[in-house]
Amino acid sequence: MDVTNCRHAPKLSWMKFTKMHGLGNDYVYIDAAKEHVADPADLARKIADRHTGVGGDGLILILPSTVADVRMRMFNVDGTEGEMCGNGVRCVAKYAYDHGLSKSNPIAVETGRGILLIALTLGADGKVASASVDMDKPLLELSDIPVKQGTRGRNPFFSKRGDFEYSLAMEVDGEVVRATFVSMGNPHMVWFVNDVFAIDLATVGPKLENYPAFPNRINVHIAQVVSPTHIKMRTWERGSGLTQACGTGACAVAVAGALTKRTGTKDTQRKVTITLPGGDLQIDWLPNDHVIMTGPATEVFSGEF
Repeated sequence: MDVTNCRHAPKLSWMKFTKMHGLGNDYVYIDAAKEHVADPADLARKIADRHTGVGGDGLILILPSTVADVRMRMFNVDGTEGEMCGNGVRCVAKYAYDHGLSKSNPIAVETGRGILLIALTLGADGKVASASVDMDKPLLELSDIPVKQGTRGRNPFFSKRGDFEYSLAMEVDGEVVRATFVSMGNPHMVWFVNDVFAIDLATVGPKLENYPAFPNRINVHIAQVVSPTHIKMRTWERGSGLTQACGTGACAVAVAGALTKRTGTKDTQRKVTITLPGGDLQIDWLPNDHVIMTGPATEVFSGEF
């Protein structure tokens, strides 16, 4: 039976979307000024499913703003809303410029972190090829991240090891997890190791993400210092799992490297290349404490869902 001609067939409502990514950190983007999204959390779970939906690390809505050129909201693949997404905000800026929502350069994007300014680099086709984002200052106080003190049995959740490094009351393959905590508007823990591929992040990641010291869960990054200006990293992203890249996480890793004197310090050069599975980001922690993140933004395809 042809249900399209059945008078009782349900009426389908199609929603336009655009698939974009920054170094493989892919999201489904929707211009929410044109498309009605009644339940973004539910939509994120459906549209970001890699088997039955469009597929991605989550959903990002691009909305009008009264204080910036555009506003973004991001939802992880599990439907939870995140405060910020570094790769996502570059793609939002690209979408806004390339699709005529704003021709400002730099462009201002309202986020859960506040208003971020993004300088755009155009390609030969006149479209945005890459972007540099002023990610504002990192937050380092444990209460701001947030990380809470507490105990599991008789053991504290963590103990202080250095000025910005803590030992967690858990081991991975007999090794104590030593972490530096940074917020870039969303929470991050950075664990420096000798080899980022020697850690089974798919197994360790969810345990650390949900560790009781982190009331809002946390993004987990393992990092390996290649040189004073080069770090490799892998990410278990809160609410999404293993991802090809994490922009805010790369910023947190760069800050953590400087804080623990593995790379540049406050008195020296603090510009580093961060190599993620999806490619490289350039992170510069400026003398005014603002972190600048530079990387590509790519539009893949558009469609209806």
